[in-house]
Amino acid sequence: MTSFPTTRATPPAAGSGGGGVQPASLTATGVTATGVTATGVTTAGVTTAEAKAAGIKAAGIKAAGIKDVAALAGVSPKTVTNVVHERPYVKQTTRARVLAAIEDLDYRPSRAGRQLQSGRSHLITLVVPRIDEPYLASLAHALIAAASASGYRLLIDETGGRPEQEHQAASGYPGHGIDGVIISPFALKPDQLAARSRDVPLVLLGQFLPGSTADYVAIDDRGSAADAVAHLVDRGRRRLGYLGAEPGRPGALGEVRLAGYRRALGEHGLLEPDGGVGPGLNFDRDSGERGAAEMLVRVPDLDGLVCASDLMAIGAVRALQRLGRRVPEDVAVLGWDDIAEDQYVTPTLTTIASDLPALGQQTMAALIRRIEGDRSPGRAYVVPHRLVARASTGGS
Repeated sequence: MTSFPTTRATPPAAGSGGGGVQPASLTATGVTATGVTATGVTTAGVTTAEAKAAGIKAAGIKAAGIKDVAALAGVSPKTVTNVVHERPYVKQTTRARVLAAIEDLDYRPSRAGRQLQSGRSHLITLVVPRIDEPYLASLAHALIAAASASGYRLLIDETGGRPEQEHQAASGYPGHGIDGVIISPFALKPDQLAARSRDVPLVLLGQFLPGSTADYVAIDDRGSAADAVAHLVDRGRRRLGYLGAEPGRPGALGEVRLAGYRRALGEHGLLEPDGGVGPGLNFDRDSGERGAAEMLVRVPDLDGLVCASDLMAIGAVRALQRLGRRVPEDVAVLGWDDIAEDQYVTPTLTTIASDLPALGQQTMAALIRRIEGDRSPGRAYVVPHRLVARASTGGS
């Protein structure tokens, strides 16, 4: 199995309680511990820091605060803040003392306070039409891993394709403290998304918006469609159809892949069959089953079918078999996404696979750059893909 090439970016086209220590008293300047010697060790063998920590806990306060940490570590509250925010200009020895005090006191920084000081919540949202689709679930998993590694938490909003919900998401969920949004739009028009990107850190999945400040991260959809056509041509197929068109949505994923399919047909000296292109509709199994059945009526000598998603391809295989066509002997079929189901259907499904970890990492890198204030024109980031040949096209 081939490995993925390197990701590339192109211009537009996230009780230490010392035993035996007596209670301590709080003073205006900090904490004093009873029984602590000048050398910093009590007769019971407890360190000054441990005694102070125990004293703070024994004093009956609700929870340790930043001043308590500062007093225990012997630093200023500002230094504690610098350590909590992982700022680089703190000496390692000082940082170690502060971290030890935080652990001893079980100090928990206030999320609200940190947000007020930094201006960020470190919360981002992934917005998708449906989360129950296998590819989107796998994509969410990759994005959660990348977000966590960058110090962010990722929330998921399933919009059902409702325009009002997508509009709220693209507006950054005003009043909810969301730092940035990763969105796979279904209902919003390009001009609506472009307008929102000027005010909200946005990264798009599935559609690039020239003239906006929203970045776009995806595989090379035109190139991968060309790979799909070449794979079928290499297996002797000449009457190739396509399922996944999105009329009226220029720049949408299905339309970009359609353009790649058409260009590749021309490069191989093939003509697009009359009626050889069908709509993507919901890009699900039902859409694929219906689309393949209708295409056989229009193109009865069809011998290869490029489907814009694996779910559509699985539905198409069902329709072809129901109508007496053998897969791949009569019609070879392939899709996109490399979902787990591909290896459990009969025949197993040939697919275009994305490098999901790379997609997650690049998406987070682009979003963090926007969160940090970059409002330069949007960029299209291309992550690697590969064709996985299986039985539905005569592969292994």
